Amino acid sequence: MIKFPIILLLGITLLSFTLQNDFLTQQKKYERVRTALNEKQDYLEKKLKDHKLTPNNINLLFIAYKDSDTLEVYAKTKQEKSYTKLLSYKICSRSGELGPKRKQGDGQVPEGFYHINRFNPTSSYYLSLGLNYPNQSDKVKSKAANLGGDIFIHGSCVTIGCMPMTDNYIKEIYLLAIYARNNGQDKIPVYVFPFRMTDTNMRNYKEKYSPNKDLTAFWDNLKTGYDKFIQDKSELNIKVSGSGDYIY
Repeated sequence: MIKFPIILLLGITLLSFTLQNDFLTQQKKYERVRTALNEKQDYLEKKLKDHKLTPNNINLLFIAYKDSDTLEVYAKTKQEKSYTKLLSYKICSRSGELGPKRKQGDGQVPEGFYHINRFNPTSSYYLSLGLNYPNQSDKVKSKAANLGGDIFIHGSCVTIGCMPMTDNYIKEIYLLAIYARNNGQDKIPVYVFPFRMTDTNMRNYKEKYSPNKDLTAFWDNLKTGYDKFIQDKSELNIKVSGSGDYIY
């Protein structure tokens, strides 16, 4: 008779502790996140509702195209398999040129398949989401002693290898990522392509960069993943071969 109330009380206490220490609650401790919520929450909830989504049931996937400086946000419920495009943003500035990042200081924006591995609510660039660069493919394909790191989707409009979105738009992107993380999506995919890898674009860019056989072969490998995502709109199941190529 005594144990049941104690167990019940412990259960309620643990549940209360969990609810008060979820990811969204933790992020709300930071002023910039609270500001983003005040300014953008209503807009985002309406945008999600238009797509039959809610902040309490959402997964995300980001796709960036370097040549057009575009970041697309795809979303779905946790139960669905296929994503739909939710929003599209103009990347404010870009350093480097087309082609992957292979070393520290080359100014390049990475190309390949990544995920968000860091949330920084006190970033020097307002709010920022870190990519897991270098990934396994980068580590195999690069011969540099230092591959670099700290690649972010962030605020402001300056960059050396990152994707700046302005302080205004990073509020929306960061909040959406919080919602997804709060719903249990530990690794939000970020696919970075040099361009929309249609057959026509591939022919044109491969002709333009034909002297660089390593680069065009790398793009051929990326295109396989691009085509699969465009067809299925589902997260890719990716592994990396011994030579650093992506296997889908």
